[in-house]
Amino acid sequence: MQQPADGPAAAAPERDLVIDLARFFCLALVVVGHTMMVSPVLHPDGTVSTENTLGNQRWFEPVVWVLQVMPLFFVAGGVTGLYSWRRLRDRGGSAVEFVQGRLLRLIRPAAVLLAAMFTGLWAARLSGVDPQVIALLATGAGMPLWFLAAYLAAQLNLPWLAALHDRAPWSTLAGLVALVVAVDCLRGALPGLAHANMVFLWCAVQQLGFLVADGTLQGLSPPGLLGIIAAANLLLGVLVVLRLYSGNMLVNLNPPNLTLLLLAAAQAATLQLLRPLLSRLADLGRIRSVLARVGRRSMTVYLWHLPLLAAMSGLLLLTDLPQPAGGSAVWWWTRPLVLLGIVVLLLPVLAVFGRLEERPTAPGRSRPRPAVAVLTAAVVVFIPVADAALNGLTVGLLGGGAACFALAVLLLGRVPVRGAAGSPAGGSTASGPDGSGLPLPHPPLSANLEP
Repeated sequence: MQQPADGPAAAAPERDLVIDLARFFCLALVVVGHTMMVSPVLHPDGTVSTENTLGNQRWFEPVVWVLQVMPLFFVAGGVTGLYSWRRLRDRGGSAVEFVQGRLLRLIRPAAVLLAAMFTGLWAARLSGVDPQVIALLATGAGMPLWFLAAYLAAQLNLPWLAALHDRAPWSTLAGLVALVVAVDCLRGALPGLAHANMVFLWCAVQQLGFLVADGTLQGLSPPGLLGIIAAANLLLGVLVVLRLYSGNMLVNLNPPNLTLLLLAAAQAATLQLLRPLLSRLADLGRIRSVLARVGRRSMTVYLWHLPLLAAMSGLLLLTDLPQPAGGSAVWWWTRPLVLLGIVVLLLPVLAVFGRLEERPTAPGRSRPRPAVAVLTAAVVVFIPVADAALNGLTVGLLGGGAACFALAVLLLGRVPVRGAAGSPAGGSTASGPDGSGLPLPHPPLSANLEP
């Protein structure tokens, strides 16, 4: 991977295959983990409840300390986001265009998901399905929306945080860490304030990604990286032993707290420590191909896998098939079949809706959208997303959210293509390998294409 030559003025490098591989690993782990968590239970009186089977295992708490990969997601997002912003800025793009592109790439697939869920659950309600079952499906299927809220908050703040990083990287990170600690200290007296760390915490983790992107960690020796990993985990262990925080990293996830920042530091250092091995692995032809294909549909996989899992589990309850008790030996043996079922269900979804993740560019010349339109779209999106993240998802909120997202897409329009000279690139946009006309990075292609 090429690194910037000297300081922020250097040209942004092409995508980092190691980061693409890390994202793929995180996404796969999340999908597999959810298949071992969701366990609906049909009671004799006809009511339905759900259990987090994996989360209820006593041995799982130390395991999730290692396998809680959400911090790594945001570190990777900081790397790719900073590269994308610098490339756009070097072509004469503005922060408004960056926000416009980020919003469109994230909310277009989400808008379709919300509309499909709203339609499906209302159809189920009209067909006589118990409202309790529908509410349970909506709540479970809406779990990924907290990530969308947090990721949008971090990415939409990226241009000005990147400017602060260029001027004073360590002071900017220290300021965000101080805000995280302050919120954690006050959350006992003001519980609602804890949700402010949905912004402060994940922006701080994103700043760690900036340090990775700038090559700061690459300047450290393996003993130095091991020192960061050991120190972060040691401090985390002390905080848990003192009972200042829970040792369960699922509990610490919502609302997030300082423990996830410490995990992020350890994971960023681990990623850098393993970079030589991961780089050789990611450079293998077949793996590069998988990263490119899956990565370009990663948000669709993330958004749809849990609703599909909830729907499949709910439908199975309506059949006469035996339902093994969650956590039993039979239940564990069925998990590979459940995972296979999710993969099979995802294939047509990816074929139909996956292209919504492609870079939303305009053919020919197009003016950037007014800043007020982009800002309004961001507010319109955040209202239902924040409501779902804080209070849970309902069928009514699904309908309202789909309408808000559709309105935001109309407000945002399409992102103009900028050429190297900083002007819209006329009709000379390079076509992708699929003939779509979409501008792509120079070969070799990498996953998770960013505007």
